Amino acid sequence: MSLRAIVLAAGRGTRMKSERPKVLFSVAGRPLVSWALDAVAGAGADEIVVVVGHGADQVRARLPDGVRAVVQEPQLGTGHAVMTALAEMGEVAGDIILVVPGDTPLLQPGTLQALVAALSSAPAALLTTVMPDPTGYGRVLRDGPRVVGIVEHRDATAEQRGITEVAVSTYAFSGAALAGALAGLGRGNDQGEYYLTDAVAALAATGEVRGVPVADPAEVLGVNSPAQLAEVGAVIRRRLNAAWMEAGVEMVDPDWVYLDATVMLEAGARLYPGVHLEGRTTVAAGAEVGPDVFAVDSAIGPGSRVWYAVLRSAEVGEGVQVGPFASLRPGTRLEAGSKAGTFVETKNTVVGRGSKVPHLAYIGDTVIGEGTNVGAGTITCNYDGRSKHRTVIGDRVFIGSDTMLVAPVRIGDEATIGAGSVITRDVAPGALALERSEQREVPGYAARKAHQAPEKE
Repeated sequence: MSLRAIVLAAGRGTRMKSERPKVLFSVAGRPLVSWALDAVAGAGADEIVVVVGHGADQVRARLPDGVRAVVQEPQLGTGHAVMTALAEMGEVAGDIILVVPGDTPLLQPGTLQALVAALSSAPAALLTTVMPDPTGYGRVLRDGPRVVGIVEHRDATAEQRGITEVAVSTYAFSGAALAGALAGLGRGNDQGEYYLTDAVAALAATGEVRGVPVADPAEVLGVNSPAQLAEVGAVIRRRLNAAWMEAGVEMVDPDWVYLDATVMLEAGARLYPGVHLEGRTTVAAGAEVGPDVFAVDSAIGPGSRVWYAVLRSAEVGEGVQVGPFASLRPGTRLEAGSKAGTFVETKNTVVGRGSKVPHLAYIGDTVIGEGTNVGAGTITCNYDGRSKHRTVIGDRVFIGSDTMLVAPVRIGDEATIGAGSVITRDVAPGALALERSEQREVPGYAARKAHQAPEKE
């Protein structure tokens, strides 16, 4: 007997007010449907079929290898979606069919395993939970302990809407029982759709349908609006942060730390409030990140200090200082012991071991050697209006403040550039390069200006 799963991901999600398919909205850097697929795979599903509809090509492109997609067209309700999936699966009589909505990112594999275990000899089992405000959810109808049906909110009577136990669109079925129940579905409801809940009622009339209660309603929350997206995002953020702190990562205030699920941290890292780490970002042991750092697809090395900074596809080595108010753009690599300080921007640049760009500089398309100091106000003029050009600065170079290095240009090892220079030609190793006009002084200028007649308005 195989466990075969159907993930429902065809809906438009009209309350999201977006053309983006609802299941592709992200939580902790991953689309909603990916979290659902993880739960299903973790429960031991041998086969997974995702039912797609609105934005089918976009959703299909985000599915992992080995997961099949089937298009529901037209979209005639959850029962019709399952019919569409079963047509793709073929013979299911001897199997267990797990049905999971694609917009429930908090669902855990263990909960799905308990649902499947509860099926036993029954034709169907469903997850239920008690919600103080069950608006929008299907109410579970019982005859004593037995589940006898589910009524959708829009079709429920006033008395039924007073029920707080709800179904959360997550089911396990005997394959044969499900196929038979679906064959008898009709569309006599407010929406004119095939309701999967009607299949549950039909099975309840012929055998025991088991309800599996979920103690924490948060685990089965679906996402139908931006507010609910934020709500489940907060839960996942707390889960992720708690797991990292358990692994030895220090967070000064975890409520103000935002991590993608793909981020990797080492024990001994310290995160301050306002940290946003996204994509494939890594933080090594002993690094201190924040306050107020945004980093995506970047690496922060051991013992480094990064604060009030933005990093995009940047690599920060060991013992590096970044910020405050620094912007490291793609292609930046800061070698061990280097510094990109206050109001420094770098792009496609290597700053060598022990070299420093302390403040107020733009360094683009540049390679800087070891032990070099770049003065305040320095700019590498890398763009001539048509093409980008490289600047190469050697080891132990001193670049004076307010210097323009007009690429392509090379500054040799141990050279010195005088402050205020515009360097357009290569500088030899060990040389001093100056480029500035002779200072001119006008004696008595202030006194003469004071005796000038004011201009008439």
